[in-house]
Amino acid sequence: MSNEELAYIAGFLDGDGCVMAQLVRRKDYIYGYQVRTSIVFYQKKRNQEILHWLKSQLKLGYIRHRNDDVTEYTIVGLREVQYVLRILLPFLRLKKRIAKEVIKLIDAHPKTMTPEKLVHLSRIVDETAKFNYSKKRTNTSATVCAYLKRANLIPVETEG
Repeated sequence: MSNEELAYIAGFLDGDGCVMAQLVRRKDYIYGYQVRTSIVFYQKKRNQEILHWLKSQLKLGYIRHRNDDVTEYTIVGLREVQYVLRILLPFLRLKKRIAKEVIKLIDAHPKTMTPEKLVHLSRIVDETAKFNYSKKRTNTSATVCAYLKRANLIPVETEG
C-alpha cells in the first residue's frame, strides 16, 4: 500500500474507528480470561463499500451488518491488530496513543500465560480503556485478580 492509502486508512480509523483491548471471560481458559485486541471501522450501511475496500487493502478481518443500520469492519487478534497498528502508526493522530499502548500490550503478551502475566496484561488493558467510551466495561484487572484468588490460582494483590 502507498503512504497515501495508509494515511487515508489511518484517518478513517481516527474518525470512524476504534482500537480496543478487552478482558474476555473464557470458561475454557485455565486462568479464566483472555486478552483480546481488535480494531473496528464503522459506517452507515449505505456507505459500506468503503469498508469492503478497507478489507481488500488490509486482507484481514470480517464485515458484519448490525441491526441499527451500521456496518462494521472488524480485525481481531494479537498479531493481526499489531500488524495493522504498526503500518498505520506513523499516520495516526487521534488514536496514536492508544495504538502505542495496544502495541505495548501485544509485545508484552507471553507465549505461555501465567497468573502473574495475566494480571500484568490486565493492568495494561485497564490503561487502554481510558481512551475509549465503554459504558458496559465490567472485566478489569481487579475482576481478573478476584477470579484468580477465588480459584486459588494465585494470591494476588489488586493494587500496583
